[in-house]
Amino acid sequence: MKNVSSAVIILFAATSSENPGKLKKDHDTIRVKDLKVSVPFYRDILGLEQIDNAGLGDHIKWFKLGNEVQVHLVESDIVVEKNKGVHSAFNTQNLTKFMEFLKAKNIAFENGDGEKNTFTDRPDGVRQIYFQDPDGYWIEVNDNKLP
Repeated sequence: MKNVSSAVIILFAATSSENPGKLKKDHDTIRVKDLKVSVPFYRDILGLEQIDNAGLGDHIKWFKLGNEVQVHLVESDIVVEKNKGVHSAFNTQNLTKFMEFLKAKNIAFENGDGEKNTFTDRPDGVRQIYFQDPDGYWIEVNDNKLP
């Protein structure tokens, strides 16, 4: 029986590493209380480009990042529990400049331990900060070198 479970694990590892669906990130959906508050934040603070929402109505706004991944904001009364461990992560080539921008906009940020106005310096050399959007969702911005 021990050999059978080992074979299953090896088979799963081989199959999952091949990514048969060739999956790529498409979008995240975020439920927000007020689009009049959230749209300017995602557009002006995060710098996302607002795009057509495929005719889904005025309660849904779509944005895209430079890599074509989308963020969909849906106005809703549903309350979602927020937790720093569940966050969206974005990347910048200049984290220091972005931190200065947040300070100029009076947007509080912190490191992973909750220390204000500073960053986490991960063992791999990537620096990261965390802050919240108008609905309290946690956002990470880091300076990881993406391909």
